[in-house]
Order: sequence, then structure tokens, then C-alpha cells
Amino acid sequence: MTVEVGKKAPDFDLKANNGEQVKLSDLKGKHVVLYFYPKDDTPGCTTEACGFRDNHQSFKDVNAVILGVSPDSEESHQQFKEKHDLPFSLLVDEDHKLAEEYGVWKLKKKPEKEYYGIERSTFIIDKEGNLQKEYRNVQVDGHVEDALSFIRENLS
Repeated sequence: MTVEVGKKAPDFDLKANNGEQVKLSDLKGKHVVLYFYPKDDTPGCTTEACGFRDNHQSFKDVNAVILGVSPDSEESHQQFKEKHDLPFSLLVDEDHKLAEEYGVWKLKKKPEKEYYGIERSTFIIDKEGNLQKEYRNVQVDGHVEDALSFIRENLS
């Protein structure tokens, strides 16, 4: 299954860094910024997470919840969250089922090997649970601001 802008976003029920279950359907009435990233505490992923952290209040001001998703474990997520003082939940997708549903589990190619992993992507879901915007193969610089601007200009 792949997601489509304008359609209902796939619901999910995933464990967060603190062990609590997070369901998309429980967030109805809020915009959701669902961002997929490859790995905790790597340079690009840290820059992206800290960008969301630094703009967290601005997202709250437009009634948006930020959720990060990667295949890392609950323990890894908790350490990453504490190390960088992240004020939002990181969701555990160890079996990459959600990443597959959103079409971001991709074959990656490097000169010395091929492997599957997360393609850095962000999805903006509106208060009714519909996908309103997708950013695929994200470049970190300026991305957080673009996502915030989209919500301000189109969903607020």
C-alpha cells in the first residue's frame, strides 16, 4: 500500500521511546507531522531532529504534533531523545511495516553494497486524518521550515 495526498492516511499503533503506544487515530483534531528518518544519532538525522526541536513551539502554535519514526529500538530512541532534548515522541518501527505502508522503505545503493533502509521523508496529516502533503527524499536544510510554512499557509 502506498499513501496518496488527499486520502486518509494509514492509521498506526506504534510504541514510542517511552514505551507508550501512539495511534494516529488518537490524534484526531491535531495536525500530525510524521517524519521518517534512517537512524538515531547520525549526523543528518540529528540535524533534522534538532530542527524540529528548535521549532517545536511554532508547530504547537499551529496545532501540530511532531512524530519521528525509524527502525531503531525503544531504548535507542530514548537515548537519542534525552541526548538532544527532543520534546516529541520517536516511534519504533523495527519491522519497518509503517515505513513500507508509506512507501519509504527503499533499496539504497552505495558503491560497496546495497541494502534496504528509510528514505528520509515527511508526511503532513490534517486534523481529520487525511494526508495533505508529502516530502520524499528530503534534504535536511530548510526542510523543517518548509513543513511549518505549509501548515501555516494551508491548514491553519
